[in-house]
Amino acid sequence: MSRKLRRLSHSALTFATSLYASVRIKSAILFPFLRRFLSKTLNFLSPIMESWLFSSSDDDAGFGLDLSFSNFTPQLSHLDPESLFLVPFRWWSEAKEGLCSSGEVSESEISGTLYNATAILKRSDVFPGESSTETEIVLDMDMDMEREGETEDNEEGVSGKALALVSEWMFLRAMKWHFDMKNVGGFLAPDDTLHDLFSLHIRLLYISKTNSLAIRISLKDNEVGVFDRACGIFCDTPDLFHIWDFSGQTIQFVLNNRKLLSNSGQLNEEILLELKVYELPCNNDRKGSRKEEMTSEHCSSSKSSASTDAIMCYSGVNGNFVIGSSKNSACALGLTGLGNLGNTCFMNSALQCMVHTPKLVDYFLGDFKKDLNFENPLGMKGKLALAFGDLLRKLWAPGATTVYPEMFKSTIASFAPQFSGYNQHDSQEFLAFLLDGLHEDINRVKHKPDIETKEEDDRPDEEVADEHWSNHLSRNDSVIINLCQGQYRSKLVCPVCKKSSVTFDPFMYLSLPLPSTTMRTMTLTVFSSEGTTMPFPVTVTVPKYGRSKDLVETLISKCSLSDEETLLVAEIYGSSIIRFLDDPTDSIELVRDDDTLVAYRLPKDDDGSRLVVFQHQCKEKSIVHGSHKKLGTPLVTRISDFSSGSAIHKQYERLLSPFLVQEEDSPSDYNDAQNSTNHDSEMMDVMPNGDSNLKNEFKDDSLLAGDFQFYLENKILLSMDEPVPVSNSYEPVNMLVTWPERMVDVYDTARLSTLSEVCNSALDGGKPPESVSLYKCLDAFLKEEPLGPEDMWNCPNCKRPRQASKKLDLWRLPEILVIHLKRFSYNRFLKNKLDLYVDFPIDDFDLSSYILHKSDEIDHRYKLYAVSNHYGGMGYGHYTAYVQHGHNRWYEFDDAHVSAIMEDKIKTSAAYVLFYRRV
Repeated sequence: MSRKLRRLSHSALTFATSLYASVRIKSAILFPFLRRFLSKTLNFLSPIMESWLFSSSDDDAGFGLDLSFSNFTPQLSHLDPESLFLVPFRWWSEAKEGLCSSGEVSESEISGTLYNATAILKRSDVFPGESSTETEIVLDMDMDMEREGETEDNEEGVSGKALALVSEWMFLRAMKWHFDMKNVGGFLAPDDTLHDLFSLHIRLLYISKTNSLAIRISLKDNEVGVFDRACGIFCDTPDLFHIWDFSGQTIQFVLNNRKLLSNSGQLNEEILLELKVYELPCNNDRKGSRKEEMTSEHCSSSKSSASTDAIMCYSGVNGNFVIGSSKNSACALGLTGLGNLGNTCFMNSALQCMVHTPKLVDYFLGDFKKDLNFENPLGMKGKLALAFGDLLRKLWAPGATTVYPEMFKSTIASFAPQFSGYNQHDSQEFLAFLLDGLHEDINRVKHKPDIETKEEDDRPDEEVADEHWSNHLSRNDSVIINLCQGQYRSKLVCPVCKKSSVTFDPFMYLSLPLPSTTMRTMTLTVFSSEGTTMPFPVTVTVPKYGRSKDLVETLISKCSLSDEETLLVAEIYGSSIIRFLDDPTDSIELVRDDDTLVAYRLPKDDDGSRLVVFQHQCKEKSIVHGSHKKLGTPLVTRISDFSSGSAIHKQYERLLSPFLVQEEDSPSDYNDAQNSTNHDSEMMDVMPNGDSNLKNEFKDDSLLAGDFQFYLENKILLSMDEPVPVSNSYEPVNMLVTWPERMVDVYDTARLSTLSEVCNSALDGGKPPESVSLYKCLDAFLKEEPLGPEDMWNCPNCKRPRQASKKLDLWRLPEILVIHLKRFSYNRFLKNKLDLYVDFPIDDFDLSSYILHKSDEIDHRYKLYAVSNHYGGMGYGHYTAYVQHGHNRWYEFDDAHVSAIMEDKIKTSAAYVLFYRRV
């Protein structure tokens, strides 16, 4: 048979099946006639279908039908079938009514088929106290033909217990609906936690003589406790009970009165299936005392086993997941952490914001697979959407524990190699890829039309914008587009002829620049060149793009220096001076926040003295002979006398005098030592001047000249009695001083090494030195500015490239507004992160004055519901997420750990990506 005929046969069968189901629900009068017609059609097609139904050739790939419990759609036939759930009818009916009335789900998606069912318990004779594996429950299920034209909401004439058979997405949406209606701040109410979910293995049979289905529940297929619970559901009353099938699966077996096809493609008399049962012990559909009057002919009650089962609960006190009694705890729903697979905090942070986006959660908990686009060349064959949907459902499952997203990460890496491995990445870049990839995977437009863009021709902006938006939607239709995409207007103006060009483009998120601030706060450590005071930190505010001259002048004023003094600023790294900022024109923009700067307080060079830099090193306790390590911060002073090494030694000891340890010293003396002004004269009494008469702190000749060894930069050892061989240049004289081991205990080397970073927020109580509002960031994004020289515009009027001015305006805003704060800056010299504090609104982000196209029908106020945070610097750090979840309660998602957080703690300088929803 040709492929064309096979596809035609398949289309006919699908059409006949769909028509059968539709007419069965909506017309009881035409049913007998149409049933005979469709039955003959299906019988006619059966021989044709049989020749290729089970074919595995490449030509027929994707067209084989799986008549087991899976969707009756060729494109989805290769997917794993969704699990089936058996739930109380009233519980499902309440959720169904709510979902349909809100428009979230259509009636046609969840129409039901009614079966009248009877249960018979069959058990073999065994010795007392023993159980037989042959014991089983047999359910006879007959389609209710008399009620074929009625809806499932019409309960008149239905007596006894009623159950509902739903697919996984229906169960999850119902669970979420009950959660939204009854939750208490992110938890299921204690009454709802009594609901119990367990798996039950059943065997399904089709009985052709009676055109009915039968279900066998055997003890040999299930554990004893599970079988007992099944008895408690099906055997607690001998009356007729009813099962509504909303999954649309059982009709496949009734329509095709042939042997059943298992998932493996084998024909069977019966198939073994796993059914998830959601039991409500307090279900109102049960009839009073009948469930407690179990006779020996029926199964024992399952209440005891159900009540002893522990479920996963969430303790709202300390934010930890614990195992506990369902009677005293509230179950977490959506408060599930993501395990870190190795530097995957960037992914976890973005995912937690995504899986707590309300309508996105509803969509992926629902029947999203019907929208999978396997043909889109821009997509990922539906694999990304399937992986994301599976992960979201795991995170929203009742009683879920920490989820490790290995499969999701593997799927991402297979399509985006940049996210493979275990390196740190940018959460916003990952989010951009995820949003775009999800859209293409669930794009309902299977064949995108080619549309030619029309010229503006001075048409009104409203007309052009609507045309662009309509063209965009004709090629893109998904929940991502509907929720997250907006539209902005871009206008270019030629600076010469004033010719303008207006275009309208979609956007998925807004990347807002952080406005360049005019001032910068810097902290430096000031050292004395006379040995009179301890080093102390000084914080100054200077122009952000200022020069070294601005920094030095501000420091001199802050330190109240006299006219005879000046400051020499140096950058310190690894106990060495990297460079002096002695050029007044040097830009301080190149100084990073985590650098350390030292300012040396020096007399002005009026007497021709030379600048001397002392670096310290000490001998290491190492088996390697002669090994040394650098120590502390270099000391700088001016010296005019180089007549002997002893003069150099004396000046060095003078510089070290504030760091001398005395017996009465303690850590609390640090501040007093910093403010001491007469410390020099006191310490000179104990410093050696050639004699050995020292005070009690030292004994004998502990500070004799031979204790320190001085080397010039060319490794010449200085003699105490000979002149110092320095050059006649004006370059600084670098000296390396070697400390003996016992001197390390004489001086406080820790204080000699303590330096403040340039940006030290701890000195001002942790408050950010400056802040900017989110509105200012938006102003900076929308302001008019000229294009760069490398991005010239070909003016159609001038017929040559022009450096046009560009102006962006917001034209159409989405329901979910994602805002990316551009904290990472790049230039040809360095890469840096801006830790500027952005003051963003939480409850009322009003964009009414920013939207160019006004509409009275749409509110342009937004409410924050999630934040992706980044802590650390460029190329390193850690990501977390803040999420609003249930009744305005906020939670922090730090990988696997989930904890409550107060709303006033949400705003920090770590905020990186903001998620807003329209009020």
